[in-house]
Amino acid sequence: MRSTAIRLGLCTVLLAFTAACDEQPPPIEQPARPIRTFTVTEVASGQVRRFSAVIEASDSSSLSFQITGNVQKVAVNQGDQVTAGQVLAVLDQEPFKLSVQAAQADLQTTRANLAQAKAEYERQKTLYEQGWVARARFDNAERDYRATLSRVDYAVARLSLAERDLRNTTLTAPFDGFISLRTVDAFVEVRAGQELFRIDAEGGLDAAFGVPETTIAQIILGMPASVKLPQFAEAVEALVTEVGSAAGAGNTFPVNAALIEPPAGMRPGMSAEVTVTLADEAGETGYLVPLSAVTPGEGPEQGFVFVYEPGSGTVRRTPVKPTVTLASNMVAVTGVAAGDIVATAGANFLVDGQAVELMAPPAGGGAPG
Repeated sequence: MRSTAIRLGLCTVLLAFTAACDEQPPPIEQPARPIRTFTVTEVASGQVRRFSAVIEASDSSSLSFQITGNVQKVAVNQGDQVTAGQVLAVLDQEPFKLSVQAAQADLQTTRANLAQAKAEYERQKTLYEQGWVARARFDNAERDYRATLSRVDYAVARLSLAERDLRNTTLTAPFDGFISLRTVDAFVEVRAGQELFRIDAEGGLDAAFGVPETTIAQIILGMPASVKLPQFAEAVEALVTEVGSAAGAGNTFPVNAALIEPPAGMRPGMSAEVTVTLADEAGETGYLVPLSAVTPGEGPEQGFVFVYEPGSGTVRRTPVKPTVTLASNMVAVTGVAAGDIVATAGANFLVDGQAVELMAPPAGGGAPG
C-alpha cells in the first residue's frame, strides 16, 4: 500500500516536470529601433511647370436679342449684380405689336374664308351625292376647302411668330450673377445675335491658361494645381476640370482649373500664374528623397523605402522606382507622396511592420534628421 502511494507521487512529479519542459518561454519584447527620418515634400525638379493665366467665371454667358430692332431702354450697367429673370434691355415694341395685330387680322380673315369654304364644300358634297352636280364641281369645292384650311394653319403660325418676336423684345438675365460686359446704349439699332452683355454667374471661378503641345499629354483631368495672384499673399488650390482637344492661338491647348476656395475680392479678368506638377508617362509624380533612404531591390531600378506610420509607430516597406539621381545625394522616386515620413539612417536594418522610434522630429523638406 505504501509502495503504491510512493509510485503515484513519483508519477505526479514526473508529469509536472515534463509539462514544465514543454512550455515555451515568454517572448522577449523587442525594443523600438531608433531611426532618423525625412519628410517628403519637394517634387523632383523639371516636373513643375508654371503658366500665365486669366481668372474667369466658371459659368459665363453672352447675351443678345434674337431679333433686330432699336434699343429703347438699357436697365443695367457694367458691374451690376442681377437676378434670374431681371430685365436688362428692351427694344422698341411698337413695330412688333403692329405685326401681331396684322397677324391677328389675317387669321380672322382666313377663318371667315374657311367657314365659307366649308359650307360650300358640304353643299357640293350633298348635291353630288344626290346626283345634282358633276364630280368636277365637288372636287373643286373640296380643293378650295383644304387650301383654306392650310391658309388658316399658316396664319396661326404667323401669329405665333409675331407674338414670340414681341416677347423677345425684352432681354432678361438667365441666372443670378454680375454684368461683366455691356456694349449697348439706348436708341441704337442692334442686329439679331449681336453680343450686348456678358453675365458671369456668382461663386465659381476658373483659371484659364494655355499649355504647349510638348506638355499637354501630361495634363490630366483632376490633377491639382496652384493659382497665385499678385494681389493675394496666399496661393489658391485648384483642380484641372477642362483640357482642350485642339490647339488654339500660339499652338497652345486651352486648359481650365477650377479654384476650390477663391478668396473674397478675386474677380474675373485678373491675371494669375498657375503652377502644376506634371506626371510622368506612367501618370506618377516623382519626389525627392535622400539616397540613404532607398534600400536596393532584387532587380534593376527596383528599391524600397520604409515609410513611418505615426498611428502605429511602425514602418511600412514601400516599393519605389528611381527617376533622376542628383549630385546632392538626393534621388527622385515614384511610389511615395508628399507628407510621407521615410527612414534614412538605419533603414538597412528595418523590416516591414517593425516598431521604431524617431530620433528627431521630421523636418519638412529639409535634410534628413
